[in-house]
Amino acid sequence: MAGLYVHVPFCKQACSYCNFHFSTNLNGIDRLVDALLKELTLRNDYLNGHHIESIYLGGGTPSLLNEGQLNKIISAISQVFTVVRTAEITLEANPDDLDNDKLRMLAASPVNRLSIGVQSFRDQDLSFMHRAHNASQALASIENSLKFGFENLSVDLIYGIPGLSMNDWRNNLGSLVALGVPHWSCYSLTIEPQTLLSHLIQKKKVAPVQDEIVERHFLALIEFAAKYGYDHYEISNFSKPMYVARHNVNYWRQKPYLGLGPSAHSFDGKSRSWNVANNARYLREIEESSLPLTTEVLTPDQRYNEYVMTGLRTKWGCNGKDLVVFGSHYESHFLNQLIPFKNQGWLVEKDGVFTLTTAGKLFADHIASELFIV
Repeated sequence: MAGLYVHVPFCKQACSYCNFHFSTNLNGIDRLVDALLKELTLRNDYLNGHHIESIYLGGGTPSLLNEGQLNKIISAISQVFTVVRTAEITLEANPDDLDNDKLRMLAASPVNRLSIGVQSFRDQDLSFMHRAHNASQALASIENSLKFGFENLSVDLIYGIPGLSMNDWRNNLGSLVALGVPHWSCYSLTIEPQTLLSHLIQKKKVAPVQDEIVERHFLALIEFAAKYGYDHYEISNFSKPMYVARHNVNYWRQKPYLGLGPSAHSFDGKSRSWNVANNARYLREIEESSLPLTTEVLTPDQRYNEYVMTGLRTKWGCNGKDLVVFGSHYESHFLNQLIPFKNQGWLVEKDGVFTLTTAGKLFADHIASELFIV
């Protein structure tokens, strides 16, 4: 089984913290959709005959697609690949796009899961992050999505926002519980280079993100989710039973996937490739039947490092049996390097599986990097 990711590189406006690839010029959507379909045919052998069990339309803002554009993409995928009947088909959406007409259209489409970029239920936070929606639209988008039958629903929230108190953060989480949202994706506000937020912090016009606030919010999130029956199955993701994000789990468990569109990444188990992050060049090369991508064949060390990095992020951890497959050198390196973290209580082992503790999750990237082979 494999996954398919479609990058829709358009947004109404730029959020202050975002460094994803997108354009605010919405005139080129039709041409981009046609290019996506052509790339699909050019790469029809990439997944080696694997059936598709998940399709993820991300961006950018895929909820900007109209009915014809959306159905064109999904129909073309089904013509090129075998999509299993129970496939998870996710569309990322901004709250301001999800009016009744858009939800009615989506409910009639093959899309069966929505991921809504709420980020906060406080107007001051949304204004700070330069989001296109307000708090009332955020609430309405979730309520109406549920009314239109989207039970498989995920909502994104951001913590560590300057001015977001612990009480405010708990209220945001409480809104998800009250609305019955079965899946949460929660991320720390990160200062990415060449973003408006980075510029404002450098000019001292905005307070920087404080690590101690981020830590307190993260620990409160874990406690709050457990209290209300959400499984913390990946560093940033929490779900009720049966609502784990299949597409994202496939990434973390290193199943193959094909990425279409500008800046999209692909993985076939042995190599990674990524498209150019430039709409004009992507369109030009695809229209000339050329693939605007770079490919990197992974070395054994890189494959081991990626396994450690992705495995430790999840509740499934790193399995000793998997380490044996990499070879005895990798297994012994892993077991030796983890000793200090095990002694600190950041990492535990049960039945040959190594996972991070709550304390360890605060240092997940550091622990993984120390276990890497460089």
